[in-house]
Amino acid sequence: MCGIFGYISRSGRSLADAQLHSMGHSINHRGPDDLGVYIEAGVALGNRRLSIMDINGGHQPFVSHDGQIIVVQNGEIFNHIELAAELARDGYPCKTHCDTEVLLRLYERDGIDMVHRLNGMFAIAIFDKRKRALYLIRDRIGVKPLYLHDDGDRLLFGSEIKALLRAGISKTMDPVALHHFLSYNYVPQPRTMFQGIHHLPPGHWLRVDAQGVTTTRWWNLSTQQVEQHSEGEWIEEFNDLLDEAVRLRLRCDVPFGAFLSGGVDSSSVVGVMSRHLHEPVRTYSIGFHEDRYDESPFAAIAAERFGTRHTLSKVDANMLDLWPLATWHCDQPHGDISFLPTYRVAELAAKEVKVVLTGDGADELFAGYDKYASFFGDHSADVMDELAFRQAYYRNLCLFDDLDKRSLYTTAMAARVEGEDSFDVVAPLYEQASGMDRINQALYIDMQLLLSGNNLVKPDRMGMAVSLEARTPFLDYRMMEFAFRMPGNLKLRGGETKYLYKKAVSDLIGNDLAYRRKQMFTVPVGEWFKGPLAAFTEEVLLSSRALERGLFRPNVIRNMLTNHQQGSANYTREIRALIAVELWCRTFLDDDGVNAPTMSTLGIKSNIAYGAR
Repeated sequence: MCGIFGYISRSGRSLADAQLHSMGHSINHRGPDDLGVYIEAGVALGNRRLSIMDINGGHQPFVSHDGQIIVVQNGEIFNHIELAAELARDGYPCKTHCDTEVLLRLYERDGIDMVHRLNGMFAIAIFDKRKRALYLIRDRIGVKPLYLHDDGDRLLFGSEIKALLRAGISKTMDPVALHHFLSYNYVPQPRTMFQGIHHLPPGHWLRVDAQGVTTTRWWNLSTQQVEQHSEGEWIEEFNDLLDEAVRLRLRCDVPFGAFLSGGVDSSSVVGVMSRHLHEPVRTYSIGFHEDRYDESPFAAIAAERFGTRHTLSKVDANMLDLWPLATWHCDQPHGDISFLPTYRVAELAAKEVKVVLTGDGADELFAGYDKYASFFGDHSADVMDELAFRQAYYRNLCLFDDLDKRSLYTTAMAARVEGEDSFDVVAPLYEQASGMDRINQALYIDMQLLLSGNNLVKPDRMGMAVSLEARTPFLDYRMMEFAFRMPGNLKLRGGETKYLYKKAVSDLIGNDLAYRRKQMFTVPVGEWFKGPLAAFTEEVLLSSRALERGLFRPNVIRNMLTNHQQGSANYTREIRALIAVELWCRTFLDDDGVNAPTMSTLGIKSNIAYGAR
């Protein structure tokens, strides 16, 4: 796990040394153990290293024997041992046990086609001096981030947007990105909230050379064809794949553990871990002092079942003081407030370990969210024509619909997004998934949008904020392909989410954990917005500083806050999203964004130190 940064210039124009150094310094939290940079005229590849594999031999960049190929990566190649053995047989031996050297040797042998051999999470940069070409590669589903800025001559890249900003890119909000954010509650890729900065899409690689820039999609989940097998056959394959995915992700040269909530996903991962280890799994969870949203007792049940070395920290549910910090680490607004407890549990684990395994991705693969049961529960989706289904599920995804956004915008903001339709973001995904059943279509949309745009940002950014690597066994590419070979009615049946998955793991984790009601990892901020945090919401959203941006109509926001406070409507998610936008504006547009802010440094004076105790 690391952070990467650098650039290539078509004209050979180099970036100032101070700017390159600042790019690396800005992501020090992603790799505090080591810094390595390759520089020549018009090119630089840098790496901030969090030492996980081959502590002494894994310094990056890796350079070929003839000096013609240079490689840096952020992430892990979990099948690097098997690949290294194969490369040695073919005359490309590795001198170290580091997975990044495997990338170098594999590229020497196979060229860019080597990406298809990789099982891992990664963002990779390869400079091939023979072609004077830079390749930038992102893993299949976007576990690892990779941002780009191209001014027509120089293309800059970095694991976080703040690294690009340190290179002197002007900071201007993209109004279309804001328009889409208000629909999806996050900025859907490849856009970012900054004009001129884009996210390399998951499963793509990009080549930059003197002829220009080409982008190629190298993995496509929608090509999977549904198969028919007995439940027993599906269960056997699922359990084999999960066992193998977890086993590979136990490869580590530093202390490691797991997040454990007591939900089906984290419990399943920990259960498989316990089978492979000869010592107790280190597990970590946080609980809330407030019983009604505290799921730590379920984590304790799972910890006892598997004999883990469990660490629990009880905290106050109100942790809004972390919101500016989370915004700074994410570089973009997110209306999902569960980033905050994720930061807390990452902070807890990082005191003892450098790596954790998590259950992320299983809900999107196997229909784990209650929203799927709600949407498909009355079977109306089964009889809709294709256009009606697409529009209905799009509305199900939306935070603000198009009419809401138009009434919210000032005249100036409306003009800036005239003709933009947030449905256009999802429309190509529907086309890709058109051959799937309706349940799998919905899951495919969420895999491509929600997972990569928000739910994987959470463990990456909140983990890396404290220099902690998060590994996601459910997102082994073989598990993802398996899931989309499985009919949707084996994922959601009779209102039961994760129907077959729960059957598959019930012997491992027990029926009580397998079938307990899903509890979201969040806090009751909507209740606080009605009372103790009402002044905070008004200060942030109706201050002269916010209104001078000219984005939103103050009377619309005032009505929203009043109706929410009086209980005549529930605008929790909408208020959270609008606050997230203002915190982002204050962090990156009003300030230089160099350091993580606090509520106070952002000029917010309202007392947020309220809990529900």
